[in-house]
Amino acid sequence: AMHTALDQTGSGSGGTRNIGGTSHYHVALEHQLAQLHQKKSALMYTSAYVANEWTLVALSKIIPDIVFLSDSKNHASLIQGIRHSGAPKRIWTHNDMDDLEQALKDVSGTPCIVFESVYSMDGDVSPMLEVCNLAEKYGAITFIDEVHAVGLYGQRGGGKIEELGLQDKVDIVNGTLGKAFGLQGGYIAGDDIVIDAVRSVASGFIFTTSTSPVICAGALASIKYVMDHNELREQHQAQANKLRNSLAQHNIEMHKDATTHIVPVMIGDAVRCKELSDTLLDQHNIYVQPINYPTVEVGTERLRFAPTPFHTDSMISDCVEALRKVL
Repeated sequence: AMHTALDQTGSGSGGTRNIGGTSHYHVALEHQLAQLHQKKSALMYTSAYVANEWTLVALSKIIPDIVFLSDSKNHASLIQGIRHSGAPKRIWTHNDMDDLEQALKDVSGTPCIVFESVYSMDGDVSPMLEVCNLAEKYGAITFIDEVHAVGLYGQRGGGKIEELGLQDKVDIVNGTLGKAFGLQGGYIAGDDIVIDAVRSVASGFIFTTSTSPVICAGALASIKYVMDHNELREQHQAQANKLRNSLAQHNIEMHKDATTHIVPVMIGDAVRCKELSDTLLDQHNIYVQPINYPTVEVGTERLRFAPTPFHTDSMISDCVEALRKVL
């Protein structure tokens, strides 16, 4: 698909989306992303970071009395977006529904709950149904980051909100083309009027060269494939479960809340974490990222494993054995 697009359009988009930088591939991809999330419309950005940051800034321009209610473990892009918006904010304790409800009671203005589905460093999941129920109760907008869930969860890869049947309860979904779909770029999906309003005021969308149509063509093909092959998701979960179970059997400490395909092994020391990662790569041919401050708090350093559908049982066994040796 990418070769075909390269032959047809060349490598670059030619400009910003509003000035020559919109091709058939951009439009088709946005239609496909809207279908993926069962929304009316979608909007492409150059990355999911940019999509988060500038959508939140745009919402503060569209809704003058907006107040952002942000989960305490939200991604840096969400934090920056809220900060740059200049709008009032309240940070609620991670996944704590009592604290969120108290924040909603205290808000004067239009509340917007900003949270993620899968948290990328702990491998845990937010209580999405409870968040949506509270949003409904207090008339709040919901903005969810599904970057670590799109393609990987739900019957068609629509993420955790598809898996839980919450597409209609979440107003704006943020996702990436750079993880499960294997390309680069980010997007939001939601109501067509909302998306059009964001399109009209988000500087991070308006004033930057658009994504290459070659990337868009590859993403379009990838999304269609991933939507049609749920067996990939089933195999993915099976291998992630095998890794977690094997680590537990050997008393290797994982993050206590990890329940997803992200499997953090807790080390608790930055120097040792990096040394273990280097040793696993140099001596055992196993690549795993050491996660240190400022990505995680000091004292919670970890090795973050991310099994795929194509990591075999023997690979998982070898990995756990190697990890036991280096530990």
